[in-house]
Amino acid sequence: MSKTLFEKICDREIPADVVYEDELCVAFRDIAPQAPVHLLVVPRKPIPRIAEAGDEDQELIGHLFLTARKVAKEQGLAEKGFRIVVNNGPDGGEAVPHLHIHILAGRQMKWPPG
Repeated sequence: MSKTLFEKICDREIPADVVYEDELCVAFRDIAPQAPVHLLVVPRKPIPRIAEAGDEDQELIGHLFLTARKVAKEQGLAEKGFRIVVNNGPDGGEAVPHLHIHILAGRQMKWPPG
C-alpha cells in the first residue's frame, strides 16, 4: 500500500512547516488554511480515520490531543481560544485518509461549524 501524504510528511519525504514533533506525532501548518492559524497534528502511525482506530490506539489518541493542547499553548493560541476538529469520512470533510487533528485559531469561530 502506498504512503499517505501525511506519512510522507512525517518521514520528511515532502517538506512541511513543522512546528512540533516527537516519536509519536508531527504538527505542521496546513497548506490550505481555513483560519488565520491552521495547524495539523498527525500521528506517525497511519490510522486511516478515528472510526478505524483500535482499542490499542487509546494512548496514542490521548497523546495527539495533549500534543494539540501543547502546540496551541506554544503558538500563543490558548489565551484567546482555538478549535480542535477531527474529520471522519467524506461527509465529515475528510480529505486525507490519515487520522489528524486540526487546530484552528486567529478568528472568532462560528457555531454550528458546518
